[in-house]
Order: sequence, then C-alpha cells, then structure tokens
Amino acid sequence: MSNTLLNINMITREAVRLWVNTNSFLQHIDTQYDDQFAITGAKIGQSLRVRLPNDYTVRTGPVAQIQDTTETNTTLTLATQKGVDVSFNSAERTMTLDDYSKRVLAPAVNNLVGAVAADIMSGVEGGVSNLVGNFDAAGNLLRPTLDTWLQAKALLSLRSAPTDNRKFILDPVSMARTVQSLSGLLNPATEISEQYRTGEVYNAIGFDWFEDQTVIKHTTGTYVVGVSPTVNGANQTGTSINVTIGASSFTVGDIITFAGVNAVNRITKVSTGELQQFVVTSYAGGVLGIYPAIVPPVGGSPVQYQTVTASPANGAAIVSLTLTGQVYRKNIAFVPDAVTMATADLEMPKNMQEVARERMDGVSLRMVTGFDIKSDQFITRLDVLYGYVWVRPEWAVVVADII
Repeated sequence: MSNTLLNINMITREAVRLWVNTNSFLQHIDTQYDDQFAITGAKIGQSLRVRLPNDYTVRTGPVAQIQDTTETNTTLTLATQKGVDVSFNSAERTMTLDDYSKRVLAPAVNNLVGAVAADIMSGVEGGVSNLVGNFDAAGNLLRPTLDTWLQAKALLSLRSAPTDNRKFILDPVSMARTVQSLSGLLNPATEISEQYRTGEVYNAIGFDWFEDQTVIKHTTGTYVVGVSPTVNGANQTGTSINVTIGASSFTVGDIITFAGVNAVNRITKVSTGELQQFVVTSYAGGVLGIYPAIVPPVGGSPVQYQTVTASPANGAAIVSLTLTGQVYRKNIAFVPDAVTMATADLEMPKNMQEVARERMDGVSLRMVTGFDIKSDQFITRLDVLYGYVWVRPEWAVVVADII
C-alpha cells in the first residue's frame, strides 16, 4: 500500500493536540482564545483588558451608605511570539502521522510548550506574595511536611480563593520528597496505590497534585544580620514604598513583611492576626516596589480593596521570610483563575507552500511550510502568539522547599 502524503492541516491539528496534553502547569491554568483576531490575525503588542472582581464594604444598620463601584482591570498584552522551525525532505513527508508525530512533532511541541510554561511560571517572581515553609528555630528552611501543605491550603482560604479545583504544582524533587513523606498518613488505599504506581501524589488534602520542571528556583537577597532594612516615612500606601536598606539588598521575588502591618481577610476586612506578606517587584534609588498594594482602612473604617490593618510606621523593620542568600524551590498552590494565558490567531501569509491554523481548548497555533528548491527541503515553522497575566496572584501560595 502506498504511503499518504501528510498535509499541513493534519500536522497542525496534531500539534495542538500535543500542546494541550504536554505540560502539567499549562493544563491547569485559565487559557483563553481571543476571536477578535480570527479574520485579520494578531500581531505582537496588541492588548486585551481583563476586568478584576469588584470589592465592597458592608454597613451595619438601616441607613444606606452608598459607595461607588470602582472597577479595576489589568492588561494582558499579546507580547510574545515563540516557535520551532524544522525542515524535512519530500521522502520524510510520506511517514504516517503517528511516526511523524513521535519523531518530529512531539519533541518540537514539547520544547515549545516548555518554553511558554517557563515564561508564565516566571511571573511567580515578583507576582505571588504568599509563602509558607517548614522553618527550624533559627529560620533555616527545611523540606515541606503535611503541616506545610495544610498551611498553604489555609492561606488560600484566608485570601478568599475558591475552595474547589485547587492545584499543587511541584518541582520533580519536591514531588519525590512529598510522596515519601505523605505515603503513610491516613490516605485511602487506592490513593497510596496510585502514588506507588506513578511516583506522584494524585489527590490529597483538597488538591490535585502535579509536577513540572518549570518550577522557579529562587535565591534570596542579602540581608545584613542585625541591620534590618526599614521603612522611610510614615503613612505610605500603594505599590511603591520609600525605604532605607543600608548594606542589604533586595532581589525581585523576595517575600517580606513590614513590622506592625497585618493582613486582613479580603471579605470581612478583619485582621487575620498575621503579618501581611509582600513580594518584591523592583528596587531602585531607595524606592521598593511591592505587591500587593498597601491599602489600609481610613479613619478606622474598612475600605474597598483593603489589604492591611495599617500602613507601616516610619522606621518599621522590613523582614525577609527566608534567610539571606537562601536558595529554594517555589512550588505553588493555586486555583486556575489566578493566572490567565491568552492566544490569538496569527496572520496567514500568502504565497507559501502550505499554511494552517488550528485551535483547541483556548490555544491557537499556526504552521507554515515553504519549499527550498536548492536543498529539496520543506521548511516548516510552528508559531504561537500569546500573552499572560497573573490576574489574581493572591490566589496562589509559594510552598518553599530547600535545595
């Protein structure tokens, strides 16, 4: 029986199928396809606005206290085009789709998906401010225990994250450690059997568990012992704070607290009794960029989008949750709506050998083939245009694991 020549539509459909099923992290975030570019095609730099949930305060008593609806939004920019380029001769195009998928397409898509996942995971640095860890009395970070994972669950609830569809994404080493540490702790026999068979935690303590090689490894900045950085000026709010750091240094992704600044439950606006955690987003010229914004009550009354019980006092100590220079894995607990990736249809170029676009589960890929007559090579490029934004990073928690 003669072989059938593969066509670009078949190959592109297979590429999208492989994409959707390749990476654990990308499988469990919010993915969206924007159809406004379906006809003309999208270009790098086009932006989409993502509306954030509204927030209100609650009155007591019968007298109405009218408050404005102050809608907030964030911008998701289609900022990145990534692709993989391959060439093959006319004889190779006579392979079966299964052979082509295994030998050529799967490795290409796997590397492309991994690069996109790593890009989106990098948003944890300077984005996710919540951290839990297993620390000894001297502040040294240890391996996570069951208590550490349960702390992550509690912190998500305190940040008003939805209670269903929660996920853990673990570095492979953290997964191996966790399977060993949790294997005998009151798990159903079927779950223990699944862990033994796959080498991974499957479902436990209200989370689905997955491993991924893109988990961030973070190195804490330098904090000089006995000379803590301090706040420079009282009553500061927002995402930029004047500070005095002396010989210390901040690294983007460091997670810190300010003395006397407690977190509030985002629904009730009541103090959680614990210091609010902030992630460092930038540092330059004595100005520290942080997330979330410092939004205190006004005149002792709660306000919309309140995050803390009070602004830091002048001279308030700034404390890093991890020791100076400490290197650790940033495993994350999250709900899918914490982060959104959007893709759009790229332009379909004319006068090419073959062009195809396919979409599946919020992902759009384009494949283009041109022929080089000198080398008898079909040169094929596979492209994705995407953007991402950590829409609700408070709905994610770093679970630190020492390296």
